[in-house]
Amino acid sequence: MLDIKFVLENVELFRAAIEKKGFAEFFDLDELLREHARLEQLNKLIAPLQIERNRHNIAMKELAFQGVVVDDKLRDYGRELGRRLQEMEKEACDARLRFLNLMLRLPNVMLPAVPDGLDDNDNVELWRWGEPKQFDFDALDHLTLAEKLGLADFEGGRKVGGARAYALTGNGALLEEAIHRLAFDMLVKQGYKPIAPPLMVRRQAMEGAGYFPYGAENAYELAKDELFLAGTAEVGLVALQADRTFARAELPLRLVGKTTCFRREAGAAGRDTRGLFRVHQFQKVEQVAIVEADLEKALAMHKELLENATRILEALELPYRVVAVCAGDLGQGQMLKYDIETHMPVRGGYFETHSCSLLGDFQARRLNIRYRLDAEGGGEERAKAKKEFVFTLNNTAVATPRLLVAFLENHQERNGVIRVPAKLQPYLGLEKIAQ
Repeated sequence: MLDIKFVLENVELFRAAIEKKGFAEFFDLDELLREHARLEQLNKLIAPLQIERNRHNIAMKELAFQGVVVDDKLRDYGRELGRRLQEMEKEACDARLRFLNLMLRLPNVMLPAVPDGLDDNDNVELWRWGEPKQFDFDALDHLTLAEKLGLADFEGGRKVGGARAYALTGNGALLEEAIHRLAFDMLVKQGYKPIAPPLMVRRQAMEGAGYFPYGAENAYELAKDELFLAGTAEVGLVALQADRTFARAELPLRLVGKTTCFRREAGAAGRDTRGLFRVHQFQKVEQVAIVEADLEKALAMHKELLENATRILEALELPYRVVAVCAGDLGQGQMLKYDIETHMPVRGGYFETHSCSLLGDFQARRLNIRYRLDAEGGGEERAKAKKEFVFTLNNTAVATPRLLVAFLENHQERNGVIRVPAKLQPYLGLEKIAQ
């Protein structure tokens, strides 16, 4: 959970974040403040009652030890104390559950650099790389190219898996694997620790990573096993660090994971139902970083994660642009987010392929991930050293098959052959993809 003390000290900051992020219809900050005040009041009333009950119990035991016959009024007083305390503790327990549920839904604040806006139409372009592809022939879309070259089986995929399902075949499957391996190798060489996290995760992991409660409609649930299919490797990578306390020298921690991901796309009914752009199952290489609770260091890491992704796109020779995501397009836990949008010439524009997010201590507090501030000595002194919650960040490295849309459309030649960029050739073993 976010720090309630920080919330109380910055009520108007949170009120502005709730409004600008578009959470006002889902979350009432005043309700949270009322529940907290009620819980505090109940705790203040309970404390003296507990003291009086304990005092009374001790007095009764002493009288019994001395053989004194206890007056009925004293017994009745004790029973009444117990009854009142039980009722008040139950009320406090209910109030605490309501309070914690509200804290779980509280959106994080934003950094001042986040532009105002309602949705992705208001995101602000920061820079571009590469020139959008211009064709001197009638370019084909990715569906036509994939079917012509035998890279995907859309009809068979739908028969097996229903709407938005697909199967990559032949060089299509090899191309996807080559792109992922290129990205994975680039990050591992930079010191990112490779991890293959669980795909099926508990509710605590989804809540801890911030994908629940608001994102629950997009998750596939395995109800019988009380598990969920993760929509990104980020969930597992971050949740694996739960309840850990790092030494300061261990930070920053750089992680990279590759997983199959699953999302219902519940909010996209009727959109992009054909092809590889918007699907229920996809593959992703994800970057996660854990740093000290220092905004300057967190922003430096945000830049690093972003540059990692742009270097991969440049190796793939795909034009892209970077946009600062506006307030209304931010998620619950994000304090700052830059999206990378890759150009898809036949589709007709730049489309999101990467999201680079800074979450502050939002995930760390939910998952209890801390680091120990430096202590001069060891042993007991080290154990008593002050602990702080870490900051977490994440960014896509590559996500397919969406990125394949850009790849096929950008690298097609007049005869429908796909040119393979030089840096990808050693991974795919081909200079061109042809029939």
